[in-house]
Amino acid sequence: MTHRFTLRVYYEDTDLAGIVYYANYLKFIERARSEWVRDLGIDQRRLKEEKGIVFAVRRIEADYLSPARFDDCLTVLTRPLSMTGARLVLDQNVMRDRTVLLQARVTLVALGPDGAPQRLAGHFGQLRK
Repeated sequence: MTHRFTLRVYYEDTDLAGIVYYANYLKFIERARSEWVRDLGIDQRRLKEEKGIVFAVRRIEADYLSPARFDDCLTVLTRPLSMTGARLVLDQNVMRDRTVLLQARVTLVALGPDGAPQRLAGHFGQLRK
């Protein structure tokens, strides 16, 4: 169950050397996660408005392996690894063709209106297969 999200590197994503600024990879994988959740049929805005549930990044481990450059076409692969209670762990790779540029392991938590962890059951039930 791997999700694919494609994006283009714009000038604004790069530093003076024309290489993607390291923090922008976090934006790229965030966009990919948002689209993955949307493709699962979960409306994050509605979830927040109706139940007060939001997702927050708890932890990211990232390895920068090779640089992306201006005008590159990149693909972010998102793959769920585990889900327990209020926590979801994902692997996300940023690729240019077959070259892995960034490997990240991201831990997300669901938070309720009071900021306390909120169980994910029912929202990501299809991932428990």
